[in-house]
Amino acid sequence: MPGASGGQATELVPIASLVTSDSPRIAGEDAEHVEALAETRSPLPPIVVHRPTMRIVDGVHRLRAAVLRGEDMIEVRYVEGSAEDAFVLAVRLNAEHGMPLSRRDRLSAAERIIDSHAHWSDRRIAEVTGLAPATVSSLRRRSTAQDGQVHARTGRDGRSRPVNSAAGRRRAGQVIAERPNASLREIAQEAGIALATARDVRLRIREGKDPVPPKVREAARELSPSESRVVPGRPAGQDAGRVAVQDTGRVVRSRSEPALISGAGRLGNLRQDPSLRFSEAGRALLQLLAANALDDEKWRWLMGAVPEHRYADIARAARYCGERWLSFAEGLEHGGAARPGRAV
Repeated sequence: MPGASGGQATELVPIASLVTSDSPRIAGEDAEHVEALAETRSPLPPIVVHRPTMRIVDGVHRLRAAVLRGEDMIEVRYVEGSAEDAFVLAVRLNAEHGMPLSRRDRLSAAERIIDSHAHWSDRRIAEVTGLAPATVSSLRRRSTAQDGQVHARTGRDGRSRPVNSAAGRRRAGQVIAERPNASLREIAQEAGIALATARDVRLRIREGKDPVPPKVREAARELSPSESRVVPGRPAGQDAGRVAVQDTGRVVRSRSEPALISGAGRLGNLRQDPSLRFSEAGRALLQLLAANALDDEKWRWLMGAVPEHRYADIARAARYCGERWLSFAEGLEHGGAARPGRAV
């Protein structure tokens, strides 16, 4: 617990000034253990006390033993911080030495820490309480704490990660569509996800699957729509770009737009629509759109791959594809009907 007073320094403190409530032990102290400590001839380790409240964090059994010995002073090591952090330290210290906490004690402590430290990951709470991460996750789902506003959780390494990886996976899919040759490290860094997640996203896209697995999608639905789309570390709407509307009503790109207006920026929103994702034709359409959502640099790269003797042939093929897309777009703009004179 941060804020320990004077490192390893200790003080002799009157026992009457200390508070013994708020212990993680539901059943209280063990009388036999207190008697065993009182009978020992070896000096007992100093107890740990939360200075702001004078509440004992660790060492109630030692304090009871000192009372049995007829002592009125006890050696204390102080810690600072909040009362909530003091309770976490009490659970941690009791798990590390002395009498182990019962499973009931650890479950109760985990529920309390979930309420007071909702931003902590399941693994971090599990490490403190000595429970399995899956057990902590189950307790969190049953908790009455309002955890809906927590966008990210802090792990054992101190790093903050999103509660749900759906948004990061979608952003990774956009990065791959924009830059197919980007390295996994570049994808992970830009999308705010782990390397393993970036690798999984790339594999799922190659297999024609949604970059967000069903279980992750289900978890994301529990978040508000805005939370499920925002990637930590990137401003909302950053990929949408800016557009200019001409008098003809046709939407064109402005210079500040990072990708095709119908491409990667908008494609991320389309991928979130279940009516497209869960039909074979819808998935095929999304894949075709992703294949065309390239920036100017990528188009120039493709153009450089065309040999001179194939310029005319590739140009005719590209124009044909463009006309088909234009016909498709005009059909949608007119209520989903094919335009006269154009086959869709």
